[in-house]
Amino acid sequence: RGGGGKMDAQRVMCGDPIGNLDVNPIFTLGIEVSCLLVVSHIFQLILKPLGQTGPIAQILGGLVLGRSGLSRFQSIKRYFLQDELADYHELVALLSRMMVMFVIGLGTDVPHMVHMFRPATSIAFGGIILCSIFALAVFPFVYEETESHGDKFTFTILLMLSLSNAASPMVIRFVTELKFATADVGRLAMTAVLINDISCLLVLGVITAFTVNEIGKRIGMGISAALTLVVLIFINKHLSGWLNQRNRNQKYLKNAEIFFLLSLITFSASVVELYGFDSSVACFLLGLMFPRRGKTARTMMHKLASSVSTFVLPIYFGYLGFKADVTQVKGFLIIMVVIIMLLSIGGKIVGTLMACRRLLLPLGEGVVFAFLLCMKGNIDLLIVRLAQTSQVSPIVAFIVGRDRKCFGYIPMPLELQGTESELRILACVHSPRYVSCMFGLIAASCGSTNATTASYLLHLIELRESREPKNLMYHQQEDDLSDDEYYAGNDVVEITDAVDVFTTETGILIHPMKEVTTFGSMYEEVCNRAEDIHASIILLPFHKHQRIDGKMETAKEGVRITNQKVLRHAPCSVGILVERGLPGESSVPTAETIRDIAVLFFGGPDDHEALAYGIHLGTHPFVNLTIIRFSPASSRDPDLGSVMSSTINEDILLSTSCNETEGELDSAFLADFYNRYVTTGQMGYVEKFANDGSETVMALRDIGDMYSLFIVGKGGRGFSPLTTGMSDWEECPEIGTVGDILASSDLDVTGSILVIQQHRNIKIMVSNND
Repeated sequence: RGGGGKMDAQRVMCGDPIGNLDVNPIFTLGIEVSCLLVVSHIFQLILKPLGQTGPIAQILGGLVLGRSGLSRFQSIKRYFLQDELADYHELVALLSRMMVMFVIGLGTDVPHMVHMFRPATSIAFGGIILCSIFALAVFPFVYEETESHGDKFTFTILLMLSLSNAASPMVIRFVTELKFATADVGRLAMTAVLINDISCLLVLGVITAFTVNEIGKRIGMGISAALTLVVLIFINKHLSGWLNQRNRNQKYLKNAEIFFLLSLITFSASVVELYGFDSSVACFLLGLMFPRRGKTARTMMHKLASSVSTFVLPIYFGYLGFKADVTQVKGFLIIMVVIIMLLSIGGKIVGTLMACRRLLLPLGEGVVFAFLLCMKGNIDLLIVRLAQTSQVSPIVAFIVGRDRKCFGYIPMPLELQGTESELRILACVHSPRYVSCMFGLIAASCGSTNATTASYLLHLIELRESREPKNLMYHQQEDDLSDDEYYAGNDVVEITDAVDVFTTETGILIHPMKEVTTFGSMYEEVCNRAEDIHASIILLPFHKHQRIDGKMETAKEGVRITNQKVLRHAPCSVGILVERGLPGESSVPTAETIRDIAVLFFGGPDDHEALAYGIHLGTHPFVNLTIIRFSPASSRDPDLGSVMSSTINEDILLSTSCNETEGELDSAFLADFYNRYVTTGQMGYVEKFANDGSETVMALRDIGDMYSLFIVGKGGRGFSPLTTGMSDWEECPEIGTVGDILASSDLDVTGSILVIQQHRNIKIMVSNND
């Protein structure tokens, strides 16, 4: 015993691995994670100007700390590479992969994924098929040079998967960092990489099941794993609804409830792992099938999104570099790695471009898809993964940065889009007062069955300049949103409850967001959010609200200033909503709330945009849309109806030149609308004539109680006999002459007013001064 103890002490002094027994593995694991976060953050700061992304910096951080870097020194290796730490490393990597794939599934937009499934499948399998052909071609060479003695069929399949697989977590995070995740290009890329990754994992699971001795037992375990997932999906559905009801008066679920849900998910994923299958697909499906309505999903996304992005992903990617030992790649093995890497990149590029050509996609988009799908995933050759990723990420960043207009946010007026195009709405509110009105518009906007609608509700909260100190103990603070009690705490609860009730009653998913800032910079946050979500239109509340006696009362001047600045700097069309007739906050708004809608058309680009948005609303089966065209009395034509109803050749409409007068453009636009929607009986058309502004006001007064919503363009159309004299008593130029008249207390209007300004691609009206 004495001699053995002396020898052990000598081994510890010499840096022998047995010295690892003196170090607590849990403490060492904490040190590793802390160092990994710090080093990866340093790399991220260094590589950010070069177009590299977080995953690259985190993998490099793992390489520096792992077997390829500092852990080669005995003094560090004694702490970082203990034998007892191997199981802990695998456990951390497994839990990280579970959370990453679950969050990816939870954040996946299912309708858009279904909509893009066919083209995404073609793109994904284009690269898979060609990489598989290349793998079959080089299989004899690789099999002989690696001196493999296993089953050749299994080796071939694994080589095919190694060349074909793509890293969905890395691609999704990369696309998100480049800020084109909400664009069609980004969505198609993310859907394609998910199909690629999941397909490879499923093939790997099937091959594993049929290459073991007890095939029947393996199939039974696969069925048991699938049943476990089905049972948990069923439990999540009912448990989520029960938790929503249990916490209906709370902003979020309790931490204990979230921990219980995550424990169920982790347990089911662990069962899949114990059965011998990879849990990545299982966790993704659990997130994909998780109920999206109510507080449960919102709390899960709120709790997990920031923690996964800040801690889990750096650990997940860092661990890939930590366990890789690039020093083992020497001599002829380097040539083999380079060959496999080139075959993988070449197969993905050629196969993806062929698929994109078949789908008639632009060449630039095809190149981006090809390089994104080159980011390798869960394969054994970690050096191939790192090499390929470090090569393709700056290429994609360069292409996207150079062609930002193609891959980023492309603002396009609604006038140039059809009803089949996706409508992305950013509705802003300062308090619960306008929530019901906004929800009514959102419900009516989801009427077309041929198009998808993405709705976002942004709660704008004024940041107060002074704060009273709050002496709260740590256990008294719920979470990082404890300041809600100071910053519009009751409003936050009312708005989130309204979102939950609306989503439950109508089935329309709304993404709630919140921004706490001063009125001076609030417009910047609105514009930034619009760019991030690729908004088609921004809906803003008017700074006045109607009292019980029908008079309009000003709320906060900061709201008006924000609206004015958003109108000048918005990256898309903007609508200012004046609530005068929609029901109060207690009722659940639906499309029937604004059944009768009138679009007031005087002429000009803004009125074109107002009519274009009105058409989106008019396609709803419960909405009756009528366009009311105001024209000078001198232009009255007894045969106008026959002229409007006549069929106009589409080629003539498309040949409208820039030299045509505004009146000719208005007539062509209205004629197209008339032939498409009025002659088919879908929408109505009324013509009104006036000599001056007073007659226009009288006409507006006559229809003031006939409609629940009036949509009108802001204007800026210059001199018009229809509005002569109306601007003399104009109070709010930001909603235009007609909108200001409709919103005034002098006009008895029972319907709400939506004033729309069309986005101009050339921002000639934006000045340097706010």
